Amino acid sequence: MGAQESLPDAPAQMHHYYSKFMRECPSGLLSLHEFKKLLDLQGLDPQGDLYIKRVFDIFDLNQDGFIDFLEFIAAINLVIRGKIDQKLKWYFKLYDADGNGCIDKKELLSIFTVSQ
Repeated sequence: MGAQESLPDAPAQMHHYYSKFMRECPSGLLSLHEFKKLLDLQGLDPQGDLYIKRVFDIFDLNQDGFIDFLEFIAAINLVIRGKIDQKLKWYFKLYDADGNGCIDKKELLSIFTVSQ
């Protein structure tokens, strides 16, 4: 395992993810409620709900309140194949809750609170 590990055929993998996405979300648009259901993240405490909403909002690239298939694949691709710098930028965006380009003390404390 490592950098030279072979990856499954991209078209076949894309078809697999598309089939799964459409099976779980026949409308082609995944709402926040469906996102939580898909990931079995319902009934979380308020801090957990806030965190999941933030993840959803970041995956919702066009900010229309839904994750479509292309946004879903972009998220999957980041998680599976993303380079470390891409993942770090994503995590920074996740924890920079006010979007000002800095993680302040309050945001830093929220990282440690969520991580516990």
